[in-house]
Amino acid sequence: MTAQPIRVLVVEDSLTVRQYLCEVLAGDPEISVVGAVGDGKAAIAQCQALRPDVVTMDMILPLMSGLAATEYIMAHCPTPILIVSASFNRGEVFKTMDALAAGAVEALDKPLGGEGDAAWEKHFLATVKLVSRIRPITHPRARLPRLRSYENLSPAPQMVPPGGERGAYRVIAIGASTGGPSAVVKVLRALPCSLGVPILLVLHMAGQFCSAFAEWLDTQSEWPVVQARDGDRIDGAIGRVCIAPPDLHLGVRDGRLFLSAEPERHSCRPSVDVLFESVAREFGPTAIACLLTGMGRDGASGLLDIRRSGGFTIAQDEDSSVVFGMPREAIRLGAAERVLPLDAIGPTMAQLPPAVAGVMRR
Repeated sequence: MTAQPIRVLVVEDSLTVRQYLCEVLAGDPEISVVGAVGDGKAAIAQCQALRPDVVTMDMILPLMSGLAATEYIMAHCPTPILIVSASFNRGEVFKTMDALAAGAVEALDKPLGGEGDAAWEKHFLATVKLVSRIRPITHPRARLPRLRSYENLSPAPQMVPPGGERGAYRVIAIGASTGGPSAVVKVLRALPCSLGVPILLVLHMAGQFCSAFAEWLDTQSEWPVVQARDGDRIDGAIGRVCIAPPDLHLGVRDGRLFLSAEPERHSCRPSVDVLFESVAREFGPTAIACLLTGMGRDGASGLLDIRRSGGFTIAQDEDSSVVFGMPREAIRLGAAERVLPLDAIGPTMAQLPPAVAGVMRR
């Protein structure tokens, strides 16, 4: 029995770029271009009429922006969306981040024309096929509430402290991949900065967008967000989120952050496993870590290291994960002490015993 081709709707305002994307897609026998439009309103209409398997979406569009179209589609006819947008414009990058937070699955920079060896085209086709396998989740409110709305939210319900009798936690480590931007924001918004710990974050994202991700994430919660710097003291990061820079591993050793260009782990750099393994060695039972939505298995063995060293570990559950890959692998290994829906992860960590002065366990 022959597999049905992946049905793709292309949304791009530039006729030249739109035709090129269609040409690349049509050259793959596993893909069928079912529609191509140049504005956000037409994108919604065609998505509802054609029910494609994947939508490739530009951000800057006439009549209705790509962000607005993404929000509507994810609220009313959820479909896997691949953002194909320029990364050199700060405003466009921020809209891309907002679209990822609204439910778009992945982001890809537009072709520049000088990549060579058809590298961009191969990556584009592979990403379309990957995105087509993802089960979209309806986003009823389409987008995350803005920060000012977050500030008016009711306090999180009281829960049993996850740390039990193991004492104060001194660091939080978070790993995420596909679907990660919105998941990370939800977790951060449930955590008060007064928690008195640093948060170390690894998120898999294309380097072009990763550079701006820290700046965007800094606007999404009360937590200041910075890119980690090699050699910075970990206790200087209390009350901050330190995110791994593009194409560098992030870890902690002897009380300081380190960055490394060592080989990829699970085809990832930065790797969640590298971060979690270092946190297990450095903080042992005073660490808490959560592994959020994502494809593959990066982070699963590192989460197991943290649990074996006495730390508290959480994996996001299947229903709330955009892709239940990394959390599922962690659960399979026995690395997750708790398996929680996304909405419960932040409130659970917010019940931690207050941190004490200093962040080193020795």
